[in-house]
Amino acid sequence: MDQEEIIAFVAASGPVRVDRASEESGAPPVAWGDTFFTYDPGGQGGERGFGPFATIVTKDYPGFDTASDLDRPGVFRVNMAVGRVAFTERMGRSPAEYSVEGGDVDHAEIDRLLPHPVYAAQGWVSVVSPGPRTAEATRELLRLALERAVSRHRG
Repeated sequence: MDQEEIIAFVAASGPVRVDRASEESGAPPVAWGDTFFTYDPGGQGGERGFGPFATIVTKDYPGFDTASDLDRPGVFRVNMAVGRVAFTERMGRSPAEYSVEGGDVDHAEIDRLLPHPVYAAQGWVSVVSPGPRTAEATRELLRLALERAVSRHRG
């Protein structure tokens, strides 16, 4: 899967706002090139009070998020807010357990479903450069992340 395929898949999944960070968008330079997916049922600019349910990150954020080694050529990471239940089902331990014991994961491994290197405790998972092993799971978890955003919006 490449970034454009993921963006097209998510955009076609429902009322989703796709924001690509750039100088023109007013995003900080460190985020330029990254993509943010927000539930946007009324086409009014995203969930009010809610952040993205998924992102595509294209580079390391120095001093904050470097574990995935995203500065390698052609490498990107898909991040998905799947929640505690799905996180535990997929990772074999809860987000809380991961945040305490998380040192045994190679976050730079390509095409493997992993706990998010920074936001695992909040129920986020990630895949670095999804490929044949993770393409279907990535689509499934992107759908789940959107469903969770819809549920939060409905309250």
